[in-house]
Amino acid sequence: MAAYRGRFAPSPTGPLHAGSLVAALASWLDARAQGGVWLVRIEDVDTPRCPPGMDETILQQLAACGLVSDEPVVWQSQRDDLYQRALDQLIERGHAYPCGCSRKDIEAALQAQGTQRERHHIAVYPGTCRPGRGGLQGKPARAWRLQLPEPGEVAWIDRRLGPQTQNVATEVGDFILKRADGLWAYQLAVVVDDAAQGITHVVRGEDLADNTARQILLQRALGLPTPAWLHTPLVLGANGEKLSKQNGAQPLDLSDPLHALNAAAQSLSLPSQAGSPAAALSHWTGLWPHTTQIP
Repeated sequence: MAAYRGRFAPSPTGPLHAGSLVAALASWLDARAQGGVWLVRIEDVDTPRCPPGMDETILQQLAACGLVSDEPVVWQSQRDDLYQRALDQLIERGHAYPCGCSRKDIEAALQAQGTQRERHHIAVYPGTCRPGRGGLQGKPARAWRLQLPEPGEVAWIDRRLGPQTQNVATEVGDFILKRADGLWAYQLAVVVDDAAQGITHVVRGEDLADNTARQILLQRALGLPTPAWLHTPLVLGANGEKLSKQNGAQPLDLSDPLHALNAAAQSLSLPSQAGSPAAALSHWTGLWPHTTQIP
């Protein structure tokens, strides 16, 4: 088995909040418990949503909590060539195709099928531009999509959540690899970066568990290894919803880093008096044992 390499990969759309620190601490603890390497990657591929200087703010917040990357920090915005090479490979292998559909086109196609999209749910792409289903039909290419294999069901094991399955074909459809605005989609960027950095274990918040099946399909299409997965408990706001930048989560108050770390430790079912990342480490091993990720 490859030596453990883990990562924390924040999007610099705002400063870290309590939920972010839980994911950061969990990934750090898991790497240290295995004698592995812990990396920080700034996922700023969606550049219009990333205020200038927010990346440095996040790195300073992590440092204040004693969480410092073991290797130089990587920025996604500087890795276009890697993503383009991956897209080119997918195109050459017949796994990717151009799409000319706008959001309105997709909604109209779904309505024509009698499909009602639930609020806040992903609009399942109906395959309008798929090769063999008409293709672009004279429309200019707006984006690139992954052509899903048949069947589109993926199974894996999460160290905390247990056996998981998702039918990507029916729940998501052929998903975006490169957006209509020219920016790289999160799914492609994260898969390429995890492989390029040799990541063996992904520890992140449970809100990202829904992305796992898509990432496994991309890893298979590109011939890349699949890491082990652990999705940590979410920190909820007063309204019972996931604490996030979108619903007004407050930035970490690091006037007392120890207090913030204790709260994060408690969210991970660790003693709140652990006191520091190093002190919490002794309680981490065995909490969610390592296991094979694919049943």
